[in-house]
Amino acid sequence: MKSKGIRKVLADNAGFFFILPWLIGFILFKVYPFASSLYYSFTNYDLFNGISKTGMMNYNKIFTDSDIKKAFFVTFKYAIFDVPLKLMFALFIAYILNFKLKGVNFFRTAYYVPSILGGSIAIAILWRAVFNTDGLINAVLGVFGVEKINWMASGGGALTVIVLLRVWQFGSAMVIFLAALKGVSEDLYEAASIDGAGKWTQFFKITVPLITPVIFYNLITQLCQAFQEFNGPFLVTKGGPNGATTLISILIYNNAFLRHKMGMASAQAWILFLIVMTFTVVAFVSQKKWVYYSDEDGR
Repeated sequence: MKSKGIRKVLADNAGFFFILPWLIGFILFKVYPFASSLYYSFTNYDLFNGISKTGMMNYNKIFTDSDIKKAFFVTFKYAIFDVPLKLMFALFIAYILNFKLKGVNFFRTAYYVPSILGGSIAIAILWRAVFNTDGLINAVLGVFGVEKINWMASGGGALTVIVLLRVWQFGSAMVIFLAALKGVSEDLYEAASIDGAGKWTQFFKITVPLITPVIFYNLITQLCQAFQEFNGPFLVTKGGPNGATTLISILIYNNAFLRHKMGMASAQAWILFLIVMTFTVVAFVSQKKWVYYSDEDGR
């Protein structure tokens, strides 16, 4: 009787036992770190000395320290330039590659490859060499008589370099845009052509409205990636010059693994999380005014 009862319990809760390994992993590697970082953000937790003080000191410093505020400002500026440029390039290239051109499959692959390699350390180092004083860019400009430019010497130049690195990795967004463009009916373009609409009119009046759900998806994903960018500014510009490319992700890394101030790093990570969440919520609220869903129930 007892064995029958055990088998009945197992049968009735079979689904739970199947997801139990995932559930354990989720609690250990997601929920616990998430909750513990929130607790540590209200402490002066040091990686080697532990906790000796609790309170709002980390958050007070975040909103008063000029270097931290500058890092948040630089992160905002980086995201403002990076996200729109990347989306525009991705959509533009996807629109071109949507036509039946000779060798189009080769170009689709060629444009997608940088998005696969872009996150690697080797590519970031290569990018730094390309924009070096004696790098490829200055060599090309020298052919036209332009003097060598020290791209890393000024804050604007260094920020431009790391923004271009991210924009160059538009392949993943391009592939998603390309899939969306394939879903737009050719009948709509034919009807518009009969009415005398040109290519640009068709693009802005037919193509863009019909792929706004995909634009919205790419906007959210690229926004989250931009605020969490690390490899580019860390390896290419090393956060310089004078903190001009020190994003908040670099500041979190420095506090956590160089200064061992886990409490401060946790507080900065939570502020970053709230910022990304705020932008995401605003985007979801605003989509009602500009995102078109063919299914009215999807609004």
